[in-house]
Amino acid sequence: MNSDYTQLTSAKRQELLAQLRSELDAYRQKGLKLDMSRGKPSKEQLDLSDGLLACFGRIATEKGAADYRNYGILDGVTELKAIFCDMLKISPSELIVAGNASLNLMYDAFQRAMQFGLLGNPPWNEQGKIKWLCPVPGYDRHFAVSELFGAEMINIKMTPEGPDMDAVEELVKDPSVKGIWCVPKYSNPQGIVYLDAVVRRFAALKPAAPDFRIFWDNAYMVHSLTEEGDVLLDLFAEAKRLGNEDIVYQFGSTSKITYAGAGVGFIVASERNIAEIKSRMTIQTIGPDKINQYAHALFFGNAEGIYRHMDKHRALLKPKFDAVDRILTDRLAGAGIAAWTKPRGGYFISVDLLPGTAKRTVALCKEAGVVFTGAGATYPYKKDPADANIRIAPSLPPVEELVTATEIFCTAAKIAALEVLEG
Repeated sequence: MNSDYTQLTSAKRQELLAQLRSELDAYRQKGLKLDMSRGKPSKEQLDLSDGLLACFGRIATEKGAADYRNYGILDGVTELKAIFCDMLKISPSELIVAGNASLNLMYDAFQRAMQFGLLGNPPWNEQGKIKWLCPVPGYDRHFAVSELFGAEMINIKMTPEGPDMDAVEELVKDPSVKGIWCVPKYSNPQGIVYLDAVVRRFAALKPAAPDFRIFWDNAYMVHSLTEEGDVLLDLFAEAKRLGNEDIVYQFGSTSKITYAGAGVGFIVASERNIAEIKSRMTIQTIGPDKINQYAHALFFGNAEGIYRHMDKHRALLKPKFDAVDRILTDRLAGAGIAAWTKPRGGYFISVDLLPGTAKRTVALCKEAGVVFTGAGATYPYKKDPADANIRIAPSLPPVEELVTATEIFCTAAKIAALEVLEG
């Protein structure tokens, strides 16, 4: 057990600091090049989907409901839509299956609202300054989209139950607030699953803006690290029950299920929203990569096939998450300088360090050959008010490299904390 650094004498802190700097110097001498910066699947995870490639060879003879080698079919192939509809408990008219990345769909949805407006409302870019709600810490690429389109981003504190809904319900009384980013299951980076009560409050939102949208990025809906998994209340179903379904855009993809560079993305929305989206898409594109979509349908077979496939991912990921938690516990527990999440799913571990030390910790790690996501990246404008939060992505490196990288992280965090405590 580590001694609480905040309770040590100055002399003891100086002694520890010298030891830790020597330890970091030893790592520097090794010339390491380790990447912990993004939540990428490992090679072994990608290998799990190599059977998908064989499905492409079947398409010449198994053309499905139509000849998917040709033009058309804007909203996705029948067979894959059926699988997703079964999994999501929706109708085909509430779903568009598209290309590789759900981020493209989110970007396009934002851009369409800016340029054309939503369901007869004026375009956002003609309504003056618009605002966007951002649960923090959160996903940096979400924030980048909002920033690019000039939306004023407002931090919403994440709680263990989900976003602070009192704050959300108060802020949406402002008609210039047009939406909110949400990663509702195994949130990025904390791994939080929104409680039923939170989902119900989202479903019942009555914003002042008639063109407000919840961007419900359910990226980790099947990415559990436990056999039993966690159940997220269905926002879209709840909103439909209340006659409020137009408020929801739900996104997802197979990018961390099959191939990160060649998955399939989708958007779920009300029939009115879907019809409007398709009316814009029909000018934007002739259609998606239907061959890849049909290959995915052949590969999975049905919704249960997706869950069976994710069991294999869990077997590869859980030992990595366990290794990071074990090292953080061994090296940092009791020191009074760090707290971290123990997620039951998703792709990240969120660490909160002593305020004022996150940037210094990341810089020290980089000097020792380990790249982490930049400090501040989990906040809008890359500005963490406390300079405390760091996102750890355990998925990509082999376990041996992951252990080394986490040990370096702990050493760097201790150095940064002692420097601050010593002034």
